Amino acid sequence: MAMDERTPTRRARLRVETSREIKTIALKLLAEGGPGAITLRAIAREMGMTANAIYGYYATRDDLVNVLISEIYLSLVEAAEAARDRVPVEDAAGRMLAWARAFREWSLANPEGFRLIYGDPVPGYQAPVGGAASEAGHRACAGLTGLVAAAWPSAEALQSEDAYDWPDFDPTLVGLIRAEFPDLPPTAVALALRVWGRLHGLVSLEIYGHLRGQTTDPGRIYRTEIHDLIRSLGLTPPPRTPPG
Repeated sequence: MAMDERTPTRRARLRVETSREIKTIALKLLAEGGPGAITLRAIAREMGMTANAIYGYYATRDDLVNVLISEIYLSLVEAAEAARDRVPVEDAAGRMLAWARAFREWSLANPEGFRLIYGDPVPGYQAPVGGAASEAGHRACAGLTGLVAAAWPSAEALQSEDAYDWPDFDPTLVGLIRAEFPDLPPTAVALALRVWGRLHGLVSLEIYGHLRGQTTDPGRIYRTEIHDLIRSLGLTPPPRTPPG
């Protein structure tokens, strides 16, 4: 019987496995030595390969970093989207809480990935035009803005007197927001950025170890912050889940 053309050949499977191992070792080097430790030669040494063999998978170190950032960021966004979508659309508070929890859980499970996306720059790295993870970035932006758009009917009256106009924001961001949320005003975009900051801030402190000497339960601090954020939008946080 002829081999199904859709069935990967052994050579193709080995290439996928080797590529996956290269990415795993790159993240290991990042964790152990910081972003400057990610080099194709260092990865080749770890794998017992020649540098030339690694170049057969990634022509440059920046090509590898591009792939890492894109795949890792997409993994984060998919986890947040999946958590949000398990909550009914009409439950704006529950969906925001689900997104926030998923963001923290993913980040703690993937600290090296978090650092690569949001933290330490890789020395000498040049991102491609449009960024290394344009799709993931677009989805993250749309996801957070969508959470704010759902809360906007109650949040609008609670905003400060600071007025924002479209020129206050990056033109690319403005184009994205106005295309996907045509009824959302500039002040709501500012709110979405502030929400992003509050979701991200404590997680970043936790990932980099700055909360460990300050509290025995950073998760509780984060829950309190997110519940406070939800209330600041005029929403009622979901009931707290009793400790299991």
